[in-house]
Amino acid sequence: MTATAHPNVANSVGLAEFLATAGTLTLAQRKLIVDQALILLEQNYAHLPLKVAMHAVNPVQRLRVLRARLERQTDATAEPEWQFHRELSSTFHSVRDLHTNYLLPAPFAGKIAFLPFQLERCFAEDGTEQYLVARTVAGFDGLAAGTEVTHWNGMPITRAVALNGAIFAGSNTAANLARGLESLTLRPLVIQLPPDEDWVVVTYRGAAGSEEIRVDWQVTDNLPPMTDVDSLSPAAAAQGVDLDSDEKARAKKLLHAPKVVQAEASGGAVAMAEQDVPTTMPGVFRARPVITPSGTFGHLRIFTFSVDDPEAFLAEFVRLAALLPQNGLIVDVRDNGGGHIFASEFLLQTMTPRRIAPEPVQFLSTPLNLRICRRHAEDPTGQIDLGPWFPSLDSSTETGQAFSCAHTITPVDGANAVGQTYHGPVVLITDARCYSATDIFAAGWADHELGPILGVDDNTGAGGANVWTHGLLMTLLKIPAPGDAESPYKTLPGKANMRVSIRRTLRVGKLSGTPVEDLGVRPTHQHKVTRADLLQGNVDLLARAGELLAAQPVRRLGVAVDGTTVSLDTVNLDRVDVYLDGRPATSLDVTDGAHIVTLAAAGNEVRVEGFADGQLVAARKVAS
Repeated sequence: MTATAHPNVANSVGLAEFLATAGTLTLAQRKLIVDQALILLEQNYAHLPLKVAMHAVNPVQRLRVLRARLERQTDATAEPEWQFHRELSSTFHSVRDLHTNYLLPAPFAGKIAFLPFQLERCFAEDGTEQYLVARTVAGFDGLAAGTEVTHWNGMPITRAVALNGAIFAGSNTAANLARGLESLTLRPLVIQLPPDEDWVVVTYRGAAGSEEIRVDWQVTDNLPPMTDVDSLSPAAAAQGVDLDSDEKARAKKLLHAPKVVQAEASGGAVAMAEQDVPTTMPGVFRARPVITPSGTFGHLRIFTFSVDDPEAFLAEFVRLAALLPQNGLIVDVRDNGGGHIFASEFLLQTMTPRRIAPEPVQFLSTPLNLRICRRHAEDPTGQIDLGPWFPSLDSSTETGQAFSCAHTITPVDGANAVGQTYHGPVVLITDARCYSATDIFAAGWADHELGPILGVDDNTGAGGANVWTHGLLMTLLKIPAPGDAESPYKTLPGKANMRVSIRRTLRVGKLSGTPVEDLGVRPTHQHKVTRADLLQGNVDLLARAGELLAAQPVRRLGVAVDGTTVSLDTVNLDRVDVYLDGRPATSLDVTDGAHIVTLAAAGNEVRVEGFADGQLVAARKVAS
């Protein structure tokens, strides 16, 4: 590796050298891990009934069998530790839920295994699949970007991707293939087992025809997460993140974008490319104008929702969108594994005049979930309030309800505090790697009818839940209440951890009550990634998004308030209604151009709603 690589990459070690440090769990520690896994899956897991029915699996029984097998072993006769990790990981993977995971202990926690290049799938003009090297780690010259890979360890690459995807199963076929492709070259060892092979043999199309190269697996430290998900905090309680994607997103920055890592550390507003709008969150956003055959539009990429401050996240999105062309905005959430649920649902209000209804969530009705909600039914600290779910869980024994009542995690007031700030047409770009809070965002986009959804796959990752870690659950019952039994959660050995879908999410709008899990969000339009997309900055994908934007009307609703005078600037509106502090003030017919409205009195907030042909199509709130 060259000096331009991140120090973690330059100091990586071979897989065999790393694995020599593994294998320290005692038999008693393995039993403890399985016992805790049984508690989470049997008493906390919101999707257990769905997964048993939809995928014909029985993870609880698998854990019981594993536990019985451990009872027949001794420290001297115990199976190798890698077999224990494989069985436990396989049990968690069987439910096809990327929220519900067994997280491996040291030395795997915090490490990534990687090959020094990344593959992406595209389609040739005749529709055939191709797998190209999309980017390489600095200093690796064995394969150039754009090289087509045909075989993997002697196996046709398409089959290798499919078989790998079956191991790291997602909720649908598109998600399986996306996970299988990513995991060929990158594996976060906290959640995925190390590769079975020390190296891979890659067959590719070279200048002289079919050629081969041997590439060794390397292991290094990943970048740290942005949120402490084991702590008792609003951010930890509102997590909706696919840990695998989140770990990979940080690893991709480490491997392929070390300049972004440096920019994040600087703390100031930076532009990663000449055409980009400078942002204080370069690892979260990339904003730039893009020229397409249909016109010049804004392109705002959201890499992650993993932030601790959703209000700062919202403010930066609003600021960036205001600096981009106002005649159309492409919101691109490909590869986004989610994060803070507040952050994802807070954004929706900025692109629609409609009031946002955040997705409601439900607990599975179990005695342990009831105990947790009873303990935190009132939270004077403001860290976590489970009071809304407590009454329905408390009565579930009598009513026989399988789930609690549904209530929102995201504050309704916060989801509507800013209101619409962007009035041009918008289009959302998704793929099968979108998961969790990003699935919630995409579902909210569809349910509130913000605009077209352009998918490079035929579905999102289909992850619909709020996820809590074993560490957070242990914290929630750490301080015993008067007369309460001892907590069932025990400290796990060697920095092992687990995660579980604790509350399932439901759609709103026309699909109200439908779960997001396993169903996901299907795009209204689809685009097959081309070679030019991979090697020329998504040129064809953005051109298709531009076509969708150009087909929609461009509206403008400018509002300025000075005392009792409201100045309006309207385009493609025929009526505006003006509200002062939530009460109707006046209504007038408008044409394109400037208008002045004089209010009877001054107030704190003016809200203007714009209509076209009797339909609400624009809105803006201004403090007066």
